[in-house]
Amino acid sequence: MTILVGLSGSLRHHSFNSGLLRAAVEEMPDGARLDIGSIADVPLYNGDVEAEGIPAAVIRLKDQVAAADGLLLVTPEYNNGIPGVFKNVIDWLSRPSSDIARIFGGKAVGVIGTSPGRFGTLSAQTAWLPVLRTLEADHWSGGRLVVSDASALFDGSGDLADGATRARLRKYLAGFVAHIQRT
Repeated sequence: MTILVGLSGSLRHHSFNSGLLRAAVEEMPDGARLDIGSIADVPLYNGDVEAEGIPAAVIRLKDQVAAADGLLLVTPEYNNGIPGVFKNVIDWLSRPSSDIARIFGGKAVGVIGTSPGRFGTLSAQTAWLPVLRTLEADHWSGGRLVVSDASALFDGSGDLADGATRARLRKYLAGFVAHIQRT
């Protein structure tokens, strides 16, 4: 069984990206499972807090990611970039720096996202590339899922209601899981 952990970079209750992540759980290929991790309790990074000890929410998330075969980042896009709250989580997961290899080293990471705009999360997905290179993660670039016009594709609860987008998501996930299984 190939196990992935998925993280939504949004804290909003009816977030389109959280809805895309929930849909991904439902669209996983046979022989693979996607578990949703939570970023809700991760505090803002502060070196003084780190010096006192890594917060319990960060330790739980680090252990969940370390135990998985792959990581799926479902990123919103704010001002053509990575949302601060999401980057903050990855910064915490990389602390202490001696733990980077355990969490990210060679780990397959896929990045997808959705936005109400015409360009989806293209800029945010691209902005993740130097971060993932720095962490020596294995960014899967064999497929790209950029979902535009989210307001028309998700229902009022933030659930993906569009069959064509589900089919694109299913194809992306199949390719990402195949990549993980090959490596």
